[in-house]
Parts: sequence; structure tokens; C-alpha cells
Amino acid sequence: MDVPLHSMRLALQGRMDQVVLSYGDCLLRSSDVALLDGPHWLNDNIIGFIFEFLASTLAPSTAKRVALLSPEVSQFIKCCGNDVQEFLQPLDLPKKDLVLLPVNDNAGTEAGGTHWSLLAYLRSAREFLHYDSAPGTNAPHARLMARNLSSMLAGKPHYREEEAPAQHNSYDCGMYVVCVAQALCEQYFRGGNNLSLQIITPQYVTLKRSEWKEIIRGLGSHSKATCGP
Repeated sequence: MDVPLHSMRLALQGRMDQVVLSYGDCLLRSSDVALLDGPHWLNDNIIGFIFEFLASTLAPSTAKRVALLSPEVSQFIKCCGNDVQEFLQPLDLPKKDLVLLPVNDNAGTEAGGTHWSLLAYLRSAREFLHYDSAPGTNAPHARLMARNLSSMLAGKPHYREEEAPAQHNSYDCGMYVVCVAQALCEQYFRGGNNLSLQIITPQYVTLKRSEWKEIIRGLGSHSKATCGP
């Protein structure tokens, strides 16, 4: 009996979009990882994984002082106003020295949008810094997120648009978010508020796409080896 063409397509699609990595609260499929090849815009899943991976690689003494929030939690903060306080209490954000939040220009609660940027809260400076690789694009969304989060932080933090490395295309905004986030994690506890992002160039961002893909491949291979056949 002939196999229906529709069934064959569904089977092929299933193989092409198989789960390649389960890491903490993140589940990555082939279609997610393919976004790292470029020229593609990163989705919530990839950014969420990278933030979770960065958090897991921090030294224990540093990790307890940093919060890297997932895109889902960040969007919840933006959309839910004063209702966020009770939900966020377990994260103990007022005691964190550095809080990093991906900002999306999507006005709804579902995944989507067309641009990513990064909002950083520095407790030592009592300040929110917004890093946008397309300056001004996400400012209204970042301001709203900062205002909603300020209600649970001490000292009424100020908000500032910070100079950020600029993207030179229409699709690398998510990569600039994760590159800046990684740089802040590495530098903040070494030099306080003296942060330098000069290393983040278009060439550096392209290299990081390949590096993250290799990290995911390595973690996936290790997971399969651990689980066995």
C-alpha cells in the first residue's frame, strides 16, 4: 500500500525538528539550533538556554549574586505591572547585585516580536542600564519593564539608555543581547561599574553563533552518552 504523501511529510518534519537538548528548564529542538546558523533572528528558546547556561557556569560565590531572567519571565514583568511582586519573590531579586533581562518589543504575553535588547539592573549604582543594538528601538519596552520591577527594589533605581555595540544587519539583535549579557557577567564583579563592551563587534558576534552551536552540540552528545542507547 502506498504511504500517503502527507504522512511522509509529517514524518520528515518530525525528524527535522527533533529534540536535541534538554538543559535545566530549557528544551531545544533542531529548528531552534538552526537559528544560530544565520542569518536568523534568535527566538525565546535559544536566548533562554544561553542565559541558563551562563548562570550555571558562574562560580558559586558569584552565581548567588546574579539573576539572568528568561525571556518568558521578562515578558511577564513587562506585561503584568504591579502584579509581578508576589510571583518574583522566590527569585530574591532585591538582594541580587546584577539582574539581566532580555527585552522584546512584543506587546502581548505570547512569544513573538521583532527586536531584542538587554536591560541590566546594577544594585551598586541603583540603576537600570538599557543596552540596545538598534538605539531607541526598544526604549519604551525597557522603561516599562524597569518601572514594573522598581516597585520591589530598594532606592528607586534610575533608568539610563547606555551606549551599546551596534548591529549592522536586521537579525543579530538577539546575539548582541547574549554577548552583552556574557560580558557583563564576566566584568561586573571584577571592575564594578567600569564595563567595556568594545570586544563585541560584528565579527565577534558571528564567531559566537558558531561557538554556541558547538556548546549545544557538545551538551547534547554528552547527554546521549550518559543516558545510553
